[in-house]
Amino acid sequence: MRSVLVAVWLLLAGLPIASLAASYEVEPEDSGEQALFALREDGAITAETLAALLVLRRSGVDPAHASRAGLYALPGLTYARVDGLAASGGLTSEERRRLAPFLRSSAPERVSGDARLLTAFAALDPVLPPLALQVRVAGPEGWRVGLLTSLTRRRLGAVHRDASRRTLVAEAPGVSVVVPKFHGQWTGERASVLVGSYRLGFGQRLTLDTTGLPTPEGFLPDDAVRAPGGVERWCFLGEGACAPEERDAEVTPDFQWDEGFRGVVGTVRGAVGASSEVSVTGFGSYQSRSLLSHALLERTSCEGAACKAPGVWLQGTGAPAGRVVSRTLPGVFHEWAGGGHAAIAWTSRSQLGVTAWSAKPVWRVEGVALDFRSTAGYPAGGAFGAVGFDGAWGLGAVDLFMEAARTFDAAPGGGGGFGVLQRTVVAGTSKELELSLRAYGRGFANPYTGAMSGPDELEGSRARNEVGARIRYLHRLEGALRLRGEVDAWTLPSDGAAVGSAGTVNLRASARVDWRTHALFQPSLWGEYRDKDVGVAGDCFEGSGEEPCSGSLLRVTARVKAELHDAVSVAAQYAHARVDDPVNHGVRQDAHAVVETQVRPCEAVRLRGRAVWKDEDLSTRNRLEQSFRATLDASWTAADAVTTRARYAWVIDLKDARGARTPPDAPRHLFALEVETRF
Repeated sequence: MRSVLVAVWLLLAGLPIASLAASYEVEPEDSGEQALFALREDGAITAETLAALLVLRRSGVDPAHASRAGLYALPGLTYARVDGLAASGGLTSEERRRLAPFLRSSAPERVSGDARLLTAFAALDPVLPPLALQVRVAGPEGWRVGLLTSLTRRRLGAVHRDASRRTLVAEAPGVSVVVPKFHGQWTGERASVLVGSYRLGFGQRLTLDTTGLPTPEGFLPDDAVRAPGGVERWCFLGEGACAPEERDAEVTPDFQWDEGFRGVVGTVRGAVGASSEVSVTGFGSYQSRSLLSHALLERTSCEGAACKAPGVWLQGTGAPAGRVVSRTLPGVFHEWAGGGHAAIAWTSRSQLGVTAWSAKPVWRVEGVALDFRSTAGYPAGGAFGAVGFDGAWGLGAVDLFMEAARTFDAAPGGGGGFGVLQRTVVAGTSKELELSLRAYGRGFANPYTGAMSGPDELEGSRARNEVGARIRYLHRLEGALRLRGEVDAWTLPSDGAAVGSAGTVNLRASARVDWRTHALFQPSLWGEYRDKDVGVAGDCFEGSGEEPCSGSLLRVTARVKAELHDAVSVAAQYAHARVDDPVNHGVRQDAHAVVETQVRPCEAVRLRGRAVWKDEDLSTRNRLEQSFRATLDASWTAADAVTTRARYAWVIDLKDARGARTPPDAPRHLFALEVETRF
């Protein structure tokens, strides 16, 4: 099977015109953050799409000055439509209305900005709720500043080595205010520079990308934060360290954020000759990075694969004595990173570029030789980096994109590897087809790649030890029909985490159709099929695990929406899945039902109700998740300046306590509040 897939990959490489694709699984009808999270919960979009849309909402795209790649990142725009914007006078009024949450002006006429205060809490929280504050200000001279600060209560303190006990200890958490992200940016006609926190990406995302966007082109300010979606156990120590009432107690977690690059980044552009342009981007970063406690490795206590994560113990006045279990250790190492990208473009569709970067971790804990375990996602042994070349060429309806990269690291038995990715897009105004081909070596360990890949991992990295092809197709008729399909197949050219796994073939396929002709009847139907180790019968399915597993998943979802009035809409959705499962005689049946209503009694007030029933394994009531969740979201805008959003969720665990390995959770009442002001 491996040789067949490799032969198909090589054949397709010589036939670039036979291609299918689209950027996102759906075009969100409601682009609010909670609506996007709901799409992810329903399986309508992937985690990658959710991340890209959230970045777009926060960073925004200026249609008057954005590049071709920047405009293509907007939902619903094909390359052909992007290329035709200049001739058609820009976005239509309908497109501007639909894309409004993702648009912004690069040069406001006056000082403007916004501030968001967020909090979340549960009814039985034993401590004060977490808080997060985001502030952004932009001025008419091309400058922007931003800040993210958060009130934390569950964040561990500094980690150090206790010489007397010969163990690692972490300071007990307490109430503190942290400022994890800030930035100041200036943008001119030919140059732009940013100091602070930023995201960065180029080309086909293979050599370097932390933006999450499908077509990155440079750097973006970063002030993103993630609100807690539920609760966690109060006790995070090992068995016996907490009293029974503490072990059963729950609390709302702190706000979370990604630790991107932090330092200086800048871009300079200039004309070369009559028709060419050169752009050069350079960056330097010094970032304090966190790591899960089980991702650490102590070189002095063991050698090779036998190394286990060293124990981390809690320390502090009044803190219980115990070992920290699966907890993030903040700032356990510093990372120096730097590099750049240079490109020459002849047209908006033809260009060549080169990217190079390197990074070196510096461990903060003195008196012990720490390193990364294989599951940490970082290469062990010291410094690492990558260098790559990318190119694009387009003519008529066809665009070709390619990037090749080589990684370098000092990991024992490693040293780096090669990766190559090629995309071909054939686009029309209302349809688009794409073929993507990829090949990543076993040694291609790149923690800062955003390249497409299957969900399976090798030593914490997804884009590694993989040869595959992905085909996508999109066809849309404005206001009437949207059809999308995708097929992705890949194989392991070398052994993965298990000996003998070389040649394993995996498959993902999905299709969705949305019909929007009648307001009172708007049906959608989509299906998904995933098969791990194609051609081998199995009774388990695991999408990303490293251990050998053979099995499949088939899910079909039907949805109907009705717009009863300009201000009232209702929708119902049901999904049924067949999953290979070793416990339930090889197969289990899952169900997921959703009913939601949106009401807008006036322009300033919006209400959204949503009820979700989820049952993993319909044949039993005491094994996996069986739950019901009802949520109510309300927003109120006062004088177009202050918007208040409130959310209440009632969560019930429907699991039967009889025979269950863990008792069902008590009903939960969860709240979230957000106040946003614009000026």
